[in-house]
Amino acid sequence: MIVERSQEWGEEGPLPDGGVMVGSDAEARDVVERARRDQRPLPALGLLGGDLCRTLGGRGDEARILAGEGRRVTVDVGVAVVDGRRHWFVAHLVARRSWWYGSLWAAMNAEFIGAWDVAPRAHPNDGLLDVVTVGKGLGVGDRIKARSRLPRGEHLPHPDIGVERSAHSRRTFEPGVRLWLDGVRVGGTADDVSVQVEPDALVCVV
Repeated sequence: MIVERSQEWGEEGPLPDGGVMVGSDAEARDVVERARRDQRPLPALGLLGGDLCRTLGGRGDEARILAGEGRRVTVDVGVAVVDGRRHWFVAHLVARRSWWYGSLWAAMNAEFIGAWDVAPRAHPNDGLLDVVTVGKGLGVGDRIKARSRLPRGEHLPHPDIGVERSAHSRRTFEPGVRLWLDGVRVGGTADDVSVQVEPDALVCVV
């Protein structure tokens, strides 16, 4: 069930049978990707770290999860088609050449990328991705200022930083743009990327 950002969701409960403990977004993505490629149901995940875990208010407390005292929620999963090949992500997709020049494009299912509050309005179960775009015309000085404000989510609003909330989006890039899914570099360079949401796809316990 898709929920609004201010709406409580989930319930206290144990990690379901067959669930997998993961310590990072990259580990979570690997579990999801392997299950999807094998056409198997997604196992529930116990989240011990990562940006999705932080967005969900997780504390990385394995003992709490194993004791059945964790909070169990259902979240969306992102799907990316990169130059015709399908991939999955749980927290975010980032396409860029550099943080310091050129355009940047991020599709956020989670609110955070590391210490940065990139998408303050992102909710992992609202059926939408927060697509953040940094224009290539944003100068180094403004990038430094925006970077200093990212930990507090104060980089928005900004005329050269756009946010679109959508269930699907597509972007064609100039040569040399590279792609990261949940913090892991994928492939060589990306020319054409589309993203969409699989709503209510994954059970997580934090």
